[in-house]
Amino acid sequence: MTPSKGSRFKKLMKDIASQKQIQIMALLGVVWMIVFNYFPMYGLIIAFKEYSVIRTIAEAPWVGLMHFKEFVQDDYFWIVIKNTLGISLIKLIIGFPLPIIFALLLNELTSLKFKKMVQTITYLPHFLSWVVLGGILTTWLADIGIINDILIGLGVTNERLNFLAEPEYFWGIVVISDIWKELGWSAIIYLAAIAGVSTELYEAATIDGANRFRRIWHVTLPAIRPTITILFILAVGGVLNTNFDQILVLRNALNESASSVIDIYVYNVGIQNSRFSYATAVGLLKSIIAFILLLSANKITKKLDGTSLF
Repeated sequence: MTPSKGSRFKKLMKDIASQKQIQIMALLGVVWMIVFNYFPMYGLIIAFKEYSVIRTIAEAPWVGLMHFKEFVQDDYFWIVIKNTLGISLIKLIIGFPLPIIFALLLNELTSLKFKKMVQTITYLPHFLSWVVLGGILTTWLADIGIINDILIGLGVTNERLNFLAEPEYFWGIVVISDIWKELGWSAIIYLAAIAGVSTELYEAATIDGANRFRRIWHVTLPAIRPTITILFILAVGGVLNTNFDQILVLRNALNESASSVIDIYVYNVGIQNSRFSYATAVGLLKSIIAFILLLSANKITKKLDGTSLF
């Protein structure tokens, strides 16, 4: 016999009472999320209004899809879409598998002291802001910077270049610097997943004659595949995010044709010009596309791999 609703409710109340300290802690988190994540969603309606700071949101006149149409018809639309997708897809194709490979290689190190040293060195850039790293990169990539010194010393070129002044180098600079900053930190979750793999599987593979590479391929990778799949789904969902801080500190008037991405466009046109409704409309459209990409990636991986977020 299935328990009645009354008995299930009593059991629920009893469980809550027995865990009241934990429930209170969880409740604080729920309240924080409601206040700072859900209440502000009311402001999304200004995407469909002509809002200004001299009026309340309720007083602002409705304009429907005017801001969305204006963005799609803007001359910069295809430029920002091309730059956003170009940078993001390169980061996804190159930057996503590198932390996995790095974690696998790091896991194979037998010297614990050397392993810790490598981890510390690769984690360090993550804790530096893009303001600091942007200043470092601007100095290194200048025509009198260390990169030019190295290239000339190796005989690669005889001409000094200001790399950040050349649009054709901008995407590569952004991708390489992002990998440099986040490689070690991104590998942490894969190292944690690898640490959970049973040592008995490795021992059985060794007895069967598997060398180190085959143990990685047939034991480690299948064991951490669910983790890789989940992170890949999240990465696809964030493909329109090009790291606003990084682009902002590295861009200039000379590389504008390659550095104008959606986030920078929203900042320049929407925020600096006080067009808050327009900025909200572009941001909302970006979020909708990202949500569709997330659902699509989730559905595809669920069919192919059986692993999904929901």
